[in-house]
Amino acid sequence: MGKLDGKIALITGGSTGIGLATAKLFQQEGAQVIVTGRSNHTLAAAQQELGAKAAVIQSDAAKIGDITSLIATVREKFGRIDVLFANAGIARFAPLELVDEATYDEVFNINVKGLYFTVQRALPLIPEGGAILLNASVVSKKGFPSASVYSATKAAVRSFGRTLAAELAPRGIRVNTVSPGPIATPILEKSGLPAEAVAQFEESLKQSVSLKRFGQAAEVARAALFLVSADASYVLGAELFVDGGMAEL
Repeated sequence: MGKLDGKIALITGGSTGIGLATAKLFQQEGAQVIVTGRSNHTLAAAQQELGAKAAVIQSDAAKIGDITSLIATVREKFGRIDVLFANAGIARFAPLELVDEATYDEVFNINVKGLYFTVQRALPLIPEGGAILLNASVVSKKGFPSASVYSATKAAVRSFGRTLAAELAPRGIRVNTVSPGPIATPILEKSGLPAEAVAQFEESLKQSVSLKRFGQAAEVARAALFLVSADASYVLGAELFVDGGMAEL
């Protein structure tokens, strides 16, 4: 018997990295998974990995129209959402003096606005006993050069984790936050930094982790499973760091 038997789980940004690893684990635990992404290429690859039973939907988390359409599709095909993992996000890194308005807006539109309105639009489909999990980051607690915009978006996500938990608890819906540290995913490769800069950044991050390694997406997925399952039935408004000790040591 799986921990998510009979559950409908929507994972945004579920075609790669942490989202895909979580979708695979949720599926193994009995959930009907629905994953979203922006790229047709990564969506096709995710469909192949997850199999025909998974619902793979193209949806841009930065576009309110896409979010609204996504939730309408889920309502029509599945009727409800038992587990929502608001995971879609991007990272852009640059020194303060090099950040332009377009970059600022891009990161906030996906990481903050998109996440918030995904939860809002999905809420009517989440029954009592449902679980919402937000993906923040260790950067909401630690200061890193060239990460001012990205860090601010993740601090906002962490704040949502507290306030939405308080607001939705009377409805019997649990909201929690998972905050990964450095994880081996494609996010840094898509950050806009040159390859040499990415390699240097990755090495410096690795040295700042007590375990001296990057985490794996599957390690975050296991934390996500705990937070959305009955194992965490008395866990509300919490932030679980999956960061090799970076935030606390």
